[in-house]
Amino acid sequence: QVQLVESGGGLVQPGGSLRLSCAASGLTFNWYNIGWFRQAPGKERQGVSCINSRDGSTYYADSVKGRFTISRDNGRNTAYLQIDSLKPEDTAVYYCAARPAFRICVLSADYNYWGQGTQVTVSS
Repeated sequence: QVQLVESGGGLVQPGGSLRLSCAASGLTFNWYNIGWFRQAPGKERQGVSCINSRDGSTYYADSVKGRFTISRDNGRNTAYLQIDSLKPEDTAVYYCAARPAFRICVLSADYNYWGQGTQVTVSS
């Protein structure tokens, strides 16, 4: 079955960096666009970034532009989210998700497969 497994979260001080990974199995990775989402306590899930498989085009939420970088390695069936200049308001559970490549990636939660999430906590 399809599995998406996030890793790389943790506790980091403000201004620090993390690289989150999303390892996929059970699907042909390069047939899927990947999105990253986050959900803070008491808040709705928010799309932060996505990447299309066909052309590598990327999209970012305004709140993370310039600090977050999404990428993918189709040979490793893995997507990444590099997060720099972390702020306390970035604290959330981060999820990756996959949707077929013929459906351009979006920052809404209309994805077919989801991972379980990885916790990112930004605190001094």
